[in-house]
Amino acid sequence: MNLYLLFKSLHLIAIISWMAGLLYLPRIFVYHAEASHESQKEMLKIMEKKLYNYIMMPAMFVSWVFGILLIQNLGFSVFTETWMQIKIILVTALTYYHFLLGKYLSEFATNNNYKSSKFYRIINEIPTIILIVVVFVVVFKPL
Repeated sequence: MNLYLLFKSLHLIAIISWMAGLLYLPRIFVYHAEASHESQKEMLKIMEKKLYNYIMMPAMFVSWVFGILLIQNLGFSVFTETWMQIKIILVTALTYYHFLLGKYLSEFATNNNYKSSKFYRIINEIPTIILIVVVFVVVFKPL
């Protein structure tokens, strides 16, 4: 079996799972920021916590592990290529965004959210833009 293709497949599966969470959690935050009934807020807290802890965290970890294994398989000289440098910067930005969402999750959990639903609608676009750029950079390797 070709380990590179196995690692690449597992990396892609993990990335898809992670991106789903990165796109969905801010959407739940929109509903949470707009919720008026305490029962709604409690249900959304449970959804947020489960999504972040049981899907997003493992998916991010697995994405990084198989990404590193892919780099090791390709050889560390791949870091000299501009497309890889761009990808690493953007994936690092996604990781920062991931932990920022975790901070917002903590604020909702303690009823200390002071951001509007509009704020969450706007930041929900960040992972989409990064995803588009990463896909084009990885597929075309233009630089």
